[in-house]
Amino acid sequence: QVQLVESGGGLVQAGGSLRLSCAASGRTFSSYTLAWFRQAPGKEREFVASIGWIGDRTYYADSVKGRFTISRENAKNTVYLQMNSLKPEDTALYSCAAEWRLSETVLISNRYSYWGQGTQVTVSS
Repeated sequence: QVQLVESGGGLVQAGGSLRLSCAASGRTFSSYTLAWFRQAPGKEREFVASIGWIGDRTYYADSVKGRFTISRENAKNTVYLQMNSLKPEDTALYSCAAEWRLSETVLISNRYSYWGQGTQVTVSS
């Protein structure tokens, strides 16, 4: 069982930055693939970024490439999402997700068993 708790969301102006954190419980954090998804009001949840359990391989949605960076710190059981050059269209509830040794289909939300409650990011224009 893994519990995930996100933090770091808030209100920021367009062009600004935020760093989201997701702290996980459990002793085998390094064996989980971790991801960030987001959901805006009236829209479906969408993949943002993931980082693998082998070699920290990362994937990004095209909409955030070059602006967002996902990283993990296994010693602290924490995954981060650094978000720069934020745009109003980045406004959403951001949730982290975890799955044991997931190596394929990391962009698909229903591949992940564990989810946090989410943290709201609002970008004003």
